[in-house]
Amino acid sequence: MKPPPQKQKTPRPVTLKWSGCSDIGRVRQNNEDAFLGLRFDAHEMHRLGKYGEASTARHDFAFAVCDGMGGAKAGEYASSIAVDKITTLLPRAFKSSAQGLNAGVADVLAELYDQIHRALVYLGRSYDECHGMQTTMSLCWFTPGWMYFGHVGDSRLYHLPARKNEIVQLTQDDTHVGWLFRNGKISEYEARTHPRRNVLQKALGGENQFVDPQVGAVAYGRGDFFLLCTDGLVDGLRDSQLVEQLRAGDGTAQTVVSAALKNSGRDNTTALMVRII
Repeated sequence: MKPPPQKQKTPRPVTLKWSGCSDIGRVRQNNEDAFLGLRFDAHEMHRLGKYGEASTARHDFAFAVCDGMGGAKAGEYASSIAVDKITTLLPRAFKSSAQGLNAGVADVLAELYDQIHRALVYLGRSYDECHGMQTTMSLCWFTPGWMYFGHVGDSRLYHLPARKNEIVQLTQDDTHVGWLFRNGKISEYEARTHPRRNVLQKALGGENQFVDPQVGAVAYGRGDFFLLCTDGLVDGLRDSQLVEQLRAGDGTAQTVVSAALKNSGRDNTTALMVRII
């Protein structure tokens, strides 16, 4: 993870506009996805609604999506526990700006993922109904000028810069198929249709002994889009279609999810969109 330059002008506050939507899909019997929005500073945290906008002048913001897995309702438990843990584990000591604390952000995110992983493993071993439960988790943390992110699993975080039509997948799918695609051994079409595309190599909870999350940082500007989503959305929309949906005048998480369901709907489908305005 490359920290921001140490000598820089203080970024001007911007307004974040967000929307979130989750749908059970056309096949599944229950929704194992979960998403979360938080506004916080050094003193308090506030859980956000599905829609809204707010300034980064006095607060940091965090958004996350999780896709749970496990028998019975264990997947639901795993994803809901993960997002709830974020609200209690995200360090309250961090002020509304990460300036001067940049070197510690990667450690903070790694610790956050480790604690959630340990909690899920403990519950899975303690209760029969939670046995084997695990979840993916993609999280982004907005401070003035910079977005930090953490990731485990095959949910995704995308960045669509202003005035560009090429969307960038910031996270790496923790699957063998994802590795094959990143290394040019298979095409995008082959990756999307591969029979083992959803077989995870890494997740929070389950029988994984430890986790090593991907962490990173991205500078952002006005007009940028960020999209957090579960694999159900990716199953229904290609990258070029995601750009079309984000650029649409009335583009919201609901419209993106609806478009994905129209094309697929075989899995729970969740999207969380954040635009810098």
